[in-house]
Amino acid sequence: MNRFITFVLNGGIRKIALFFAVLCTLSALGQKRWSVSGVIKSAATGETLVGVAVMNGKNANQYSLSNQYGVYSITLSEGEQSLVVSYFGYLTDTISVNLTDNKKLNIDMKEASLTIAEVVVTDNSSQKRVSQAQAGVEKISTKEIASIPVIFGEKDIIKTIQLLPGVKSATEGSSGFSVRGGSLDQNLILLDEAPVYNAAHLLGFFSTFNASAIKDVAVYKGNFPAQYGGRVASVVDVTMNNGNSKNYKVEGGIGLISSNLSVEGPIKRDKASFLVTGRRTYADIFLGLSPEFKGNTMYFYDLNAKANWDIDGKNKIYLSGYFGRDVLGMKDVVGMDWGNATGTLRWNTMLSDKLFSNTMLIFSDYSYNIEQNTQGQSAIIRSRIEDIAFKQDFNIYTSGNNTLRFGINSTLHTLKPTRVEEGNFVNPGDRTSRRMWENAAYLSYNGSLTPWFNLEAGVRLSTNTIIGNGAPYNVYDQGILKESITLAKGEFGKTYVNPEPRVSASFTLSDDASLKASYGRNVQYLHMLSNSSVAMPTDQWLGSSYTIKPTICDQYAVGFFRNLAGGDYEFSVEAYYKNLQNEVDFRNGADIITVADIESQLLFGRGRAYGVEFLLRKNSGQFTGWIAYTWSKTERQIDGISNNNWYSTRQDRTHDVSVVGLYRLGKKWELSAVWTYRTGDAITLPAAKYMIDGNVVFYYTERNGARMPAYHRLDVGATLYASPKSSWNFSIYNAYGRENPMMINFEKDDDGAMSTRAVQVSLFRWVPSVTYNFKF
Repeated sequence: MNRFITFVLNGGIRKIALFFAVLCTLSALGQKRWSVSGVIKSAATGETLVGVAVMNGKNANQYSLSNQYGVYSITLSEGEQSLVVSYFGYLTDTISVNLTDNKKLNIDMKEASLTIAEVVVTDNSSQKRVSQAQAGVEKISTKEIASIPVIFGEKDIIKTIQLLPGVKSATEGSSGFSVRGGSLDQNLILLDEAPVYNAAHLLGFFSTFNASAIKDVAVYKGNFPAQYGGRVASVVDVTMNNGNSKNYKVEGGIGLISSNLSVEGPIKRDKASFLVTGRRTYADIFLGLSPEFKGNTMYFYDLNAKANWDIDGKNKIYLSGYFGRDVLGMKDVVGMDWGNATGTLRWNTMLSDKLFSNTMLIFSDYSYNIEQNTQGQSAIIRSRIEDIAFKQDFNIYTSGNNTLRFGINSTLHTLKPTRVEEGNFVNPGDRTSRRMWENAAYLSYNGSLTPWFNLEAGVRLSTNTIIGNGAPYNVYDQGILKESITLAKGEFGKTYVNPEPRVSASFTLSDDASLKASYGRNVQYLHMLSNSSVAMPTDQWLGSSYTIKPTICDQYAVGFFRNLAGGDYEFSVEAYYKNLQNEVDFRNGADIITVADIESQLLFGRGRAYGVEFLLRKNSGQFTGWIAYTWSKTERQIDGISNNNWYSTRQDRTHDVSVVGLYRLGKKWELSAVWTYRTGDAITLPAAKYMIDGNVVFYYTERNGARMPAYHRLDVGATLYASPKSSWNFSIYNAYGRENPMMINFEKDDDGAMSTRAVQVSLFRWVPSVTYNFKF
């Protein structure tokens, strides 16, 4: 097996890629065809642009989309050709080229004004969504992120994602989200290719992503491309700005509880640039004004930094990083801090007019620390996950708009599960760090086989190997210890090997309509254990072991996509079904903090999720926005839970509705509103109760068998563009004051010892916010 893996990772994948490249170019035999390739940038800032369409002016079905680094390549017939270059927010350009050989053509695009006095600017993104093979993918505009009202008035990528069909927020104000029934840990969140394990600040009310530092956001909620792996529900791929290579620029925002500042500019004009952004909340200052909360702390800070250097037009180096930390404390009683740190070093090179290479070294770290001292009882609790990874990707641009992509990924995971390191009321636990080595090789094709049939097909071969450290691995069956396996330090243990085929196809019915179908298998070797429905800092990550097997998900999806009124509107409906193996859940009464081996508290079974998603979007004009509706069901069946019957998961919600509206009122004002509705969260209620030593003890049977009341909320906002370099944002979160349930607690009723009452806990009623944004 090790020989086979070595062959695939070191050489086999390249041989297979060359074979497919030959097949892809057979159609070009007998013709003289030449490539036009280069990098597309903003003329004003020098920032590379992602997803720009470069089309054959005579045949719109022949096109290339600029990749994550602004690189494009299109192959056309010899002779006079015209290229149409189109991107939202920029003027569409037509470029004439005389092809007698391969040409290098870098393109600078000019920004277009979006004021009412100017022509309304649109692009062909809705047309691309109809024609492309990939379904279940969304690109989010940073302009939409800036305009949508959210809690505390902070521009938030994750909160915007939660308004898409098939994506559900975890709970009130939280940054946690579920995609097509997946749990929180089944989302792969990337920041410049580095995984982010906890994308939440202040217990979820802010996300880790400072919108001022972000260039592009892509959300894959269906069958995602083969270069992505390690999660089974979704991929959120976030790319940071590179920094202005033309001029120095400073931007910032001052809000009621947080402020941010961004500085960018050229290191060497048109050759190298940098970006630094910082953000901090100051809720702790307001806490100090109250005698009751004086001495408490509650704040977060984060820092994004990036630099790049264009060496010679073909080679470019990027260095980017993120560091963020939350601090929460109640005087000398309890103190918590948690956060992420990431770093990415990338080397892009155009090896030829048709071959693009991307080499990456990646670091990611997430940890939390808790110190508790209550009435003489103390404890120190810690947990951590650290990744060191290498990635190598290649893109081959063949004839027409066909692309072949292949590469390898290799990640060394070091996991330290939650453990009590010191304590006088609980015995410190010796939870030894675990290490595992995750590898993958992939190959994918994306292109048009005929004018009416587009295909994206690929396969990913993933492996995961347990690495010993001298400590035993316990093997459990239904929580019962069966045996222990000890591996010497550095010794390879069990290896999981999984092929992951994926295919998506679109069938063009007309210029404005298409049918799509897809199938994909995804495998996940990491698992997050949580006893909460939101992303909490105390959530802990475990790797696959002798007891914990990798989660395997097979997803099937079909959809209909239609553009209306020349692309001003777009409509889509998608249905999906997911079958999951090796789902993980806690056994009844699980102890997740003090137990020596957390794996003894776990049970395993199967899962299923299915649903239908509807989206109607208006793309142009003074009024834009969308209506999203999802009907869905998510269940698990695990022996030992709910009498071995199927039960709803915490993220199961039957109905989910989002209505988003943005209205440009004159040249200075922009109005926005968001209304959301969803079925109440699934919760577990006691079926009976009894007395033990004078205390009421609840008895639970069916897990998640009850529902909280339905959730609905209206947010409104307005932005005043006071000048070209300053604006004011006003918003009200939960405008009509709905007291939505966050949780339900059970308390003893004063009427008697055996009388119990359910108490609904609500978090926010009205949250007004004001933010001043500036740039110079």
